[in-house]
Amino acid sequence: MAAYSDLTNDVLEHITSFLAFPDHYRFGAVCKNWRSVSKRRRYPPVPQLPWLVLGEEKETRKRKFYSLSDAKHYSIEIPELHGRYICGSSYGWLFAVDIKINGTLVNPFTRECYELPPFPAFSTKTDVTTLVEKVDSDYKGGPRNFTFEEMRTLIVFKAILSHDPKERSDFTAMIMFGKFRTPAFWRSGDLCWTVVDGPEVSMHDIVYFKGNFYVLSPGNELYVVDFESKPKLIEVGPQVDIEGIPAQRYLIDFNGNLLLIERFCECVEEKVEELLNVTVEFNVMEPNLEENILYEWHHLDDFAVFLGRNSSIYVNSNHFPKCKRNGIYFTHTTDSHSAEKFGCHDLGVFHMTNKTISKFYSDEVFPPLVGSPVWFTPNPW
Repeated sequence: MAAYSDLTNDVLEHITSFLAFPDHYRFGAVCKNWRSVSKRRRYPPVPQLPWLVLGEEKETRKRKFYSLSDAKHYSIEIPELHGRYICGSSYGWLFAVDIKINGTLVNPFTRECYELPPFPAFSTKTDVTTLVEKVDSDYKGGPRNFTFEEMRTLIVFKAILSHDPKERSDFTAMIMFGKFRTPAFWRSGDLCWTVVDGPEVSMHDIVYFKGNFYVLSPGNELYVVDFESKPKLIEVGPQVDIEGIPAQRYLIDFNGNLLLIERFCECVEEKVEELLNVTVEFNVMEPNLEENILYEWHHLDDFAVFLGRNSSIYVNSNHFPKCKRNGIYFTHTTDSHSAEKFGCHDLGVFHMTNKTISKFYSDEVFPPLVGSPVWFTPNPW
């Protein structure tokens, strides 16, 4: 029998076709020949469950990730993410904001970057200073009462992409910024962001679905972004009376269906005079744009969805033994002072079958963590 170092390249390349992303690096560490084969990257890594982007290690500045597939943490040196706040992810790319409020679109594993233009200045309609009176209007003069680190978490609530930049150069980035989480877009090559005109309400979510960006308001009004000469939001419905007040609403392209998911939270007493905001339930609905109504979904069958400040993700649980079928995985996204003391405690998976919540992450995510943990799917080559 031949020694492992004597295996032919075609056999070694075939082996790599069965490896997950972290195993490619372990494979390359075996010997010189295996390392040479691993660098060719002939086969993409086998699909994995989404990872969580966490904070940095204080001493090494390495970025921490949590892989749900193997329940392991990975600390990876990625200089492009040093000291940066992650406010969104799409197709394995991360939106990172540095301490001076400069934005960068980063693929953390290929190290490809797009430097983004300065974020839109707050106008009188979208000025967070009218709400908290703590942020300068153009980000250049420095904060009034907040530090830059605190200020940047108020500016961009969420960011997504229309396409994978590695596959299409004509992609569009969309952010929700300011007091009203106003939509603004940037196309590769543009010199600035273009603000989308719309109602003065604090938008909840945005999704790219079948060639259009859709935006969701607090009252479940659904808008499509019109990219004509003066970009604006056009209401397409539905507007339906609902029971309760969700803490957050999400939109997701779910297997070719546009779904609306509501997240409900409650305050619970952790200790004397200490209240924590925790998730208790989700509702899943499908907007029918022609009839202007919402159809309620009671199950997701074999699928699971992943919600947070990322492009919402869904996977077929049959392909991943450790994935909870008919489940909704969520991260801590509420703006709460409790996170400063207790960490990002509100992470879990909601089981639609029996409407219970369990933990997928055993430890609380404690500071230093700027912003919330963000789901993303590695797109390494």
